[in-house]
Amino acid sequence: MSQYLPRVIDTLLEEYLETFGAVYIRGPKWCGKTTTAEQKAKSIVRFQDPKTGASNQMMAEIDPSLLLKGDNPRLLDEWQLVPQIWDAVRLQVDELKAEGLFILTGSTVPVDDDQRHSGTGRISRLTMRPMSLMESGDSSGKVSLSSLFLGKTFESGISSSLTIPQLAYVMVRGGWPASIGKSERAAGLIAQEYLVSLTESDLSKTTKTQKNPGRVHALLRSYARNISTLATNESIIKDISENDISFSESLFYEYLNALQRLYVIEDVSAWNPAIRSKTAIRSRSKREFVDPSLAVAALGLSQAMLLDNLEYMGFVFETLCIRDLRIYSQQFGGTVSYYHDRYELECDCVLHLRDGRYALIECKLGGSRIDEGAAHLLELNSLITQHGMKKPSFLMVLTATDIAYIRTDGILVVPIGCLGT
Repeated sequence: MSQYLPRVIDTLLEEYLETFGAVYIRGPKWCGKTTTAEQKAKSIVRFQDPKTGASNQMMAEIDPSLLLKGDNPRLLDEWQLVPQIWDAVRLQVDELKAEGLFILTGSTVPVDDDQRHSGTGRISRLTMRPMSLMESGDSSGKVSLSSLFLGKTFESGISSSLTIPQLAYVMVRGGWPASIGKSERAAGLIAQEYLVSLTESDLSKTTKTQKNPGRVHALLRSYARNISTLATNESIIKDISENDISFSESLFYEYLNALQRLYVIEDVSAWNPAIRSKTAIRSRSKREFVDPSLAVAALGLSQAMLLDNLEYMGFVFETLCIRDLRIYSQQFGGTVSYYHDRYELECDCVLHLRDGRYALIECKLGGSRIDEGAAHLLELNSLITQHGMKKPSFLMVLTATDIAYIRTDGILVVPIGCLGT
């Protein structure tokens, strides 16, 4: 058995188990939910196990409470295959009035999820994503995001060992635990197989209707072409139709919703501060996958092909940065949004914490664009100041360069290969 690589979510899971009767770890397939849950679980029920899965599902139909008997925390892996388990867990937590009884894992939101009791106060929810660069060992983590929010800076000169070619490799590989340490070809095959499983099987399981693999593939390719942009639904539908695949608007939303239920698509919402007319600020979501490797695999790209198209690699770089920022800030209730107005003033990432603190962050692949990103940050910060809003904790340009430093204007320039929790 391979050695367990610690995850940022480990501490959160421990805290949640000390606070709630049950914890539901949700997220995309293959991101490591079960392995992480196993580190805390003392007994396990597997609903996808070829040997016991069928009998466990039958038992759930007869009396789901029988499956809850065992040492706690008891792991109920891929619980969505037997949705009645949810209410059985909720009732057991109510009855026993204890913490840390169950861990549920799931990679799909059940079709009838909106009809199920929320489990508020009994079952807490933790979202897990593929591995960040710090978790996979590709970032030193020497620049601490939490420290920056506390007003602590870092010494200029901290270096990143992640070169541009290596960055292209981790984009192909992604943050899937099974890909860590693999060659580029092997890692690329894992991401490609993920999409094959998604198009031919997984997507249809999220709804009551069969999904056409060709349409799923076409939608994923179009999304990949438009990642980190504000492409409209209409433009994506048009892009798909130009490749001889028809998509009505209602069908597009049905497929899109299914991809969201599988935690494959994780768009970035708009930030609408009261600094300009609401009509001047873009409000539609920015297109993003949960992991950059999905965009790369959808278009059949390799490390060399990314390096030959640095403009597109810049969009993939933003996807990678957003993924890592979401992971690093999760312990503080971090959420990510973007700013873009009709005057073309933009900010790639506005990172908000639960307590109201926030930061303005630009993601720039090349060092030549650091000045451009800094100019955007300073202009937006000036608008915020003019309107008497709460000031951001810091302004940062995330880059693929090799040295972390603080500019004379106070903006932090941080290589993604140095950032951590």
